[in-house]
Amino acid sequence: MSDSNDGSTYELHVPIETLRAATSVLLRHLEQLEGPVVTLREDYFWSIPADDLYDVIREPSALTIGQLSESLAHLASVSSHPDAALSYGLVWLADVLRAIGHDVVR
Repeated sequence: MSDSNDGSTYELHVPIETLRAATSVLLRHLEQLEGPVVTLREDYFWSIPADDLYDVIREPSALTIGQLSESLAHLASVSSHPDAALSYGLVWLADVLRAIGHDVVR
């Protein structure tokens, strides 16, 4: 996304350690609330294609449908075969974590 004032490209530097620490704290909190398993009540969700997701100037042209059980299956595969991990696995993780965050609001 470009800064509308000077045309420069915006860059957000994200420390991996910040992500790791926050994830650890949030998963501990979730486990205290829900125990070792979280039950989600929905499987399908609306998804915005990546090309449209970060273009906040235009309204998204199309929505797609995602499936939490599919994202979770991909995550299980990543866990079983860590050498084959893809960075796109973070998108599957985000799908599931977003659903949990929406469902377990405490």
